[in-house]
Amino acid sequence: MPRAGVVPWPEEAARTYRAAGCWRGHPLGTYMWDWAERWPDRTALVDGAQRLTYAELAESADVLAEAMLGNGLVPGDATLVQLPNCAEFVVVTLACFRAGILPVMMLPPHREHELTSIGAHVRAKALVVPDSWRGYDHQDLAYRVAADLPEPAQVWVVGDDVRRESADVRRLSRRDGDAQARRRRLDERAPASSEVALFLLSGGTTSVPKVISRTHDDYEYNIRRTADVCGLGTDTVYLTVLPAGHNFPLASPGILGTLYSGGRVVMAPSPRPEGVFAAIEAEGVTDTSAVPAVALRWAEAAATTPRDVSSLRHVHVGGSMLSPEVAAGIGPALGCRLQQVYGMAEGLICYTRPDAPDAVAHGTQGRPVSPYDELLVVDPDGRPVRPGEVGEMLTRGPYTPRGYFGVPEQNRVSFTPDGWFRTGDLVRITPDGDVVVCGRVKDLINRGGEKIAAGEIETLAQEMPEVAEAAAVAVPDPVVGERVCLFVRLHPGHDLTLDGLREVLTGRGLAAFKIPERLEVVEDFPHTPVGKPDKKVLRGLLLSETPV
Repeated sequence: MPRAGVVPWPEEAARTYRAAGCWRGHPLGTYMWDWAERWPDRTALVDGAQRLTYAELAESADVLAEAMLGNGLVPGDATLVQLPNCAEFVVVTLACFRAGILPVMMLPPHREHELTSIGAHVRAKALVVPDSWRGYDHQDLAYRVAADLPEPAQVWVVGDDVRRESADVRRLSRRDGDAQARRRRLDERAPASSEVALFLLSGGTTSVPKVISRTHDDYEYNIRRTADVCGLGTDTVYLTVLPAGHNFPLASPGILGTLYSGGRVVMAPSPRPEGVFAAIEAEGVTDTSAVPAVALRWAEAAATTPRDVSSLRHVHVGGSMLSPEVAAGIGPALGCRLQQVYGMAEGLICYTRPDAPDAVAHGTQGRPVSPYDELLVVDPDGRPVRPGEVGEMLTRGPYTPRGYFGVPEQNRVSFTPDGWFRTGDLVRITPDGDVVVCGRVKDLINRGGEKIAAGEIETLAQEMPEVAEAAAVAVPDPVVGERVCLFVRLHPGHDLTLDGLREVLTGRGLAAFKIPERLEVVEDFPHTPVGKPDKKVLRGLLLSETPV
């Protein structure tokens, strides 16, 4: 029986995916011991001075899994996991997979509003938090949230300052006893592969993120296909710099894809260039993932770094739009190949292949990773557009769930009756099948009835040598409804005026009604937790007329 609130795949589709070998019928928790048997003494995980082999990682996860079950949690219980990038994040995630407990991937910046709302929605029975993070007391936060949840919830803490009433993750994951006997006990109570393995959060624009249920079957396929497409292997050293609770650095291919491939995962606490370059040099990092804003900062800093970053082979870049000209400069600046990615926690993932021609690697977001991914591009009335035309992307496939968790009303909006997920992204598909993202359906500026895609303006602005980051937002206007305002962060030593911007965009052939009528230069862009420009904050600055 599927968990209440989970929308299952139609049985015919499930049979197809099983017969095709997409779904292998093994719960995620069993794979870590497969890895440990193949590479027992190979280093699997690095966090500063802490280093765990594959065998040590599997044993630590099993010890913690039994501790969680022994402390009253049961298979099927949801647990809010709010940890920064640290070794314990990986151990906790694997322990949950082993015990059949469902980790809900929260983010360190989340506070009472998100934690309480989502915790109530999934009926969370536990929270896993750091003692503190960046000066904020997460242990106190966890107790406040636990008190507001509809059912009693435990608090588990990672850190050196664990209060007596909290469960100490580090102590309870300390390896001891008979590892093989423990393994057999947990194997005997492993969940079915068709059951929910974890909950991810949507990256959408609703006030509280929607919850996405991912099964053991579909998430393993997600991990396997992205790792294979990206060419990960035993020589891969993956640096985790984006928040680990996001699908991109967690499993696309990220942490779990690297472990699947026998590589080494290195946890980084921040995407700041100095720390990232030091980790690349120290560990011989070969692969990492970034959003455009982060990759551009690395490219700027690479020119003056004293660090040796020559081990880097691939940077996977996704999360927001990137102009072809800017994309073309990132790889040479870092001495590696750029792989663009278009994906979502709701499922579909596209990648440019490691050997893709430059025109594809720089000008597209690649092809779906699975031959069973289905793509449909439609006009505002839901009719398929002609080949090569821009429209909204709809998708379904073996790792794209058929609905959000527990929100039937939202599912009637976000999914078609025959199971297509409405991504909200405007795309076109090239004759070779590569996806080019052109903007968001809802990220439109309505100027006198003319719909202007913010992404189109942002892409052209990014190509200007002065501009490091750009975000176009709507300014309310009593005459035409909305006008275009462009926020920019400039490269050091550069200036830009509104007249200069308008002259360049006019020269590029942009229609007059799309030309920005306001320019705001900021020293630091506000970003969402995953690193996208935070347009909600930018719009707030405009509405309040706060000086920027």
